[in-house]
Amino acid sequence: MAEAAGGRGDRANNFGSLRLLFAVLVILAHAPELVDGDRSRELLTRVFGTLSLGEVAVDGFFLVSGYLITASYRAKRSFPDYLMRRVLRIYPAFVVASLLCIAVVAPLAGGDLAAASPPETLVRLALLLMPMVPGAFATLPYPLLDGSMWTIPCEFGCYLLLGLVGTARALRRRGRYLALLAGLGGLLVLRRVFLPIGQPGDGLGALSEMIRLTFVFACGGGFQLFADRIAYTGRGAALAALLLLPLMFSPPLAEPAFAILGGYLIFWFAFAVRPNALSRATAQVDPSYGLYLYAWPIQNLLVARVPGISPWTEAALALAAAIPLGLLSWYLVERPALRYRPGGAAGLGPGEALAAKPALGP
Repeated sequence: MAEAAGGRGDRANNFGSLRLLFAVLVILAHAPELVDGDRSRELLTRVFGTLSLGEVAVDGFFLVSGYLITASYRAKRSFPDYLMRRVLRIYPAFVVASLLCIAVVAPLAGGDLAAASPPETLVRLALLLMPMVPGAFATLPYPLLDGSMWTIPCEFGCYLLLGLVGTARALRRRGRYLALLAGLGGLLVLRRVFLPIGQPGDGLGALSEMIRLTFVFACGGGFQLFADRIAYTGRGAALAALLLLPLMFSPPLAEPAFAILGGYLIFWFAFAVRPNALSRATAQVDPSYGLYLYAWPIQNLLVARVPGISPWTEAALALAAAIPLGLLSWYLVERPALRYRPGGAAGLGPGEALAAKPALGP
């Protein structure tokens, strides 16, 4: 293949700006929903009646992650090497954020720490499940310490699935990968018939969202595998936007349309648009993962402690508080953890340097 493991990923790009944009969109999507308990005032839902800003942002995260992690897998020395890199990228910040939610946020939210089960807490940390303390945020529409964390096990599940796909050599044979995408597309269709939509809290809802996000992640991987066949041009971006707009009004088509056409727009901006100042600044420092992890508890605390707060005031205050926490997470937790990568930073192969940076936000 002309584009080897890294593809366009080794060049300067706008992934840093995209990750921060997606994290901010998640905050904007959650702001009215955490106040109202529904999406009646969610901005994108009011326009299209299909995907929310949060769903678009999470899809964007998974598209970018699919692209970068596929490059990472193709540049791996071994599967254990690949897996250790993914563990070091995901677990440390997740564990620290979870423990802070339990120790700091839960008491402020009315939670009963004495009723929390240490063994259950350890199991939830190991499985990347959101922390739980009885009584926390009990009077709010969403009584969750950190509801944003529901996407993290989906993300890690996609990493494991990619390892299985790579073991089956589907990353070296495009026909096999297209067959996988077609199969996941079929599951996406069946999901709308048999499973709840947009309800990740229960078992069936979690399965439904896992199917959705796995399809989106695999689409991101497809953009990486076919990088030598895809030309990112302004004309192509305009055509993708024109085709995507009407499809966003269709509940069954909005998701696959965004994964494919929206994916093209995302990677066009990443690769074809000159890197902006924010992208250059976040090439070495990226607070997006921490921003994603800490925004929900801050927003829910604001809703609980400031009766009648405007969603947009809530979003602005949460963003102002979560950005410093995201930076602290990067400097104190994520970057030190990345130094323990197998082989060290100097041993990164083609494409791995980019994939080592935060591909995840959700």
